[in-house]
Amino acid sequence: MILTFTLVGIVLIGVLGFVGRRKPVADLAEWTVGGRRFGAMTMWFLQAGEVFTTFTFLGMAGLAFSGGVAAMYALPYVPIAYVVLFFLAKRLWTMGKDRGYLTQGDFLEDRFSSRTLGTLSAVLGVIFVLPYLQLQITGLGLIVRLVTGDNASGTLSMVTGSVLIVAFVLWAGLRGVAATSYFKDGVMLVALVVLIIAVPTHFAGGIPAVFHKIEQLHPEKLIVHSGANDHVWFITSMLVSAIGVGLMTLPHSWPALMSARDPKVLRRNYAWMPVYELCLLLPMVIGFAAILVVPKGSASHKADPNGVLLTLSKDALPGWVTGVVVVAATATAMVPAAGILIGISSLVARNIVRVRSGRKQFWINHGTVVVASTLALVLGIFRPDLLANLLLLTYSGSVQLAPANLLGFFRRVPVGKGPVLAGLVAGELVVIWLTFVDTHLVGTVNVGLVGLGANVVVLALAALVQRQLVQRQASPQEAA
Repeated sequence: MILTFTLVGIVLIGVLGFVGRRKPVADLAEWTVGGRRFGAMTMWFLQAGEVFTTFTFLGMAGLAFSGGVAAMYALPYVPIAYVVLFFLAKRLWTMGKDRGYLTQGDFLEDRFSSRTLGTLSAVLGVIFVLPYLQLQITGLGLIVRLVTGDNASGTLSMVTGSVLIVAFVLWAGLRGVAATSYFKDGVMLVALVVLIIAVPTHFAGGIPAVFHKIEQLHPEKLIVHSGANDHVWFITSMLVSAIGVGLMTLPHSWPALMSARDPKVLRRNYAWMPVYELCLLLPMVIGFAAILVVPKGSASHKADPNGVLLTLSKDALPGWVTGVVVVAATATAMVPAAGILIGISSLVARNIVRVRSGRKQFWINHGTVVVASTLALVLGIFRPDLLANLLLLTYSGSVQLAPANLLGFFRRVPVGKGPVLAGLVAGELVVIWLTFVDTHLVGTVNVGLVGLGANVVVLALAALVQRQLVQRQASPQEAA
């Protein structure tokens, strides 16, 4: 029954994506940013879809299960970022409309008059986000496998979902993502409300009872304590995430912002969306309930804490209701995956493979959608851990673009392309070194923040040297 529900849900999401656009789109700007005509309601669900992914739905429960209240780091960073975007959105949207930006690469290339910076930022964006795409596809299989216990069912759902995602993305572009976002958020909220009532009641007698029992049996879960998720990790991870979101460093966030009808739509959403982010608490409560239910030291759950939400759902709910929860979980994988594909393919077509013909650019874009999704699917099935290490770089690596983006927001860019490139390269090298070579050098400090510090220092020093060189070159001319 659950597998049937899941497959029907996957097909329904694909159909909704198709009807998002009734005819194929022949223009890249229309395909990528929906003609810049989206109103407040569509923008609300489209931007919320970027936040509520498989990681949010399953990962928040898993993080609360394994790290306790350390999972709360995810609550403040999005509202903080939206406060920043409330003030930056009008400037960014206006520049995008006037100058025709579709991607982060377009923005940086134009603001710093540097094709090199535009291309490098695009390459880094693809590298950082491709593992995130694979995470959504792999999560789709994990969801079905957890509730059915059948590996073949998980693979079938991955293949079916990937094919439908590619199909509706190619057909409808961002409008297809917007159409599916309505369904995704609706069914996700229904599932979370059912879970937040049923699971704590079934296993502990209610939400207050869950935390009362945890206080008695596992009090260490209610404080941020020493270990992998200590105070330093909490604060630095929150800062890195807030900077990354607030300064638009993830490439797939650009098409959604640029698709707004006007800046008022964006500012209205950024004023109210922090309230919506309180929904992150719901899967966390399920994770806390799992602390009481899953035996301590259970090898299966310890290896995969992200499965606890679905495990508790299966134990507490009738089969058909669990099927609805699984459909919600698959939607949190498919819809963000579609948005990520648009971000990746637009970067490749606009900023990496450079062709003058608009038609060729459009076909490169569509070819990238097929190649990227196929790669993510194949790796998800046969080598699910191949890109796992790169996933560590998704946020810590992408946040290194924050200084460049911030400087680009100024009406007159105060620093040249040379210092920005130097700082970006330095920051990325530091992050790579601390992630893969000397993994214990900075303890539990988020390596993205360390890299960002090196980035800013190198950028400032390079800018100072550049200014002195310019002054020296100008002095003889003035004397003459």
